[in-house]
Amino acid sequence: MPESPPDRPFVVIRDDGPGTERLVRPVVAIGNFDGVHRGHRAVIGTAIKRAKSAHRPSALVTFEPHPRSFFRPDEPSFKLTSEAAKLRLLAATGLDGAVVLTFNAALAGLSAEAFVERILMERLAITGAVVGFNFHFGKDRRGTPDFLVAQGARHGFSVDVVPPFQLDGKRVSSGAVRDALAAGQVAEAAELLGYPWFVTAQVVHGDKRGRTLGYPTANLRLGPDCGLKHGIYAVRVGLGDARYDGVASFGRRPMFDNGAVLLEIFLFDFSGDLYGAALDVAFIAWIRPEMTFDNVDDLIRRMDRDSSQARLALARAPNAFPPLGVPG
Repeated sequence: MPESPPDRPFVVIRDDGPGTERLVRPVVAIGNFDGVHRGHRAVIGTAIKRAKSAHRPSALVTFEPHPRSFFRPDEPSFKLTSEAAKLRLLAATGLDGAVVLTFNAALAGLSAEAFVERILMERLAITGAVVGFNFHFGKDRRGTPDFLVAQGARHGFSVDVVPPFQLDGKRVSSGAVRDALAAGQVAEAAELLGYPWFVTAQVVHGDKRGRTLGYPTANLRLGPDCGLKHGIYAVRVGLGDARYDGVASFGRRPMFDNGAVLLEIFLFDFSGDLYGAALDVAFIAWIRPEMTFDNVDDLIRRMDRDSSQARLALARAPNAFPPLGVPG
């Protein structure tokens, strides 16, 4: 995924906020783009290509929070990427910017016709739109790709509808990535995404038990909606521009307290204070599920084995890390 050119910084526009003057008559990709997976990037790539041929800026129109969260607030929804993570991934695609629309009652009640007229035409003055084959928009999801094509003909903007993206004969989708992560299949998820799945969180204080075991850990609390399978993983961690290999446990620690879900990371060949630091944690390989042991010595021996397996897995993936840009 190429990085954005340094002379064209990635701009983020929120709702009716400033910045449209930097995206004059753009070609836009439209959708939720949770995960920014290979299928999404086929849509994005089409928008970038169309924009370049028309000598126009390329941008992405997306929605936060995810409409599913708005319509079903009581049902936890496993988002593959937070808003911040999605924007960092988008900033590395070559797009010129993103327009983030707050999905609230007003937007949910906007008809498909009004969405085109008020947002795409009046607000953004687009010259082209690119959507996936299954994109729907507007009140009651009445806006379809065919409807958008007809609106483009009426208002004078081009419309490209991108067909399903398949990998080994299977359609790539955010749901397929979630299913893979729920099964602990992080390598399969990476194939679908085109990069290792990652989380970003701040290091918090834990019970410091890892120190007594010879494995001091950096502890991160993920959102309650995280659907990753509990277990042990080989991970690669980003701290600013630095990269570190490590092994991580995600779960409830059944050997000890079976408490709140925590991501505990042991970084190889690292010493220093990480409390309060924001870490990007990329999941490279599955090692094993959470387990209990007869005694602490057995646990430590297994942790030694886990570390060796993680080092081997990471050695086989020397450059594996998500492509992250800097949103403006």
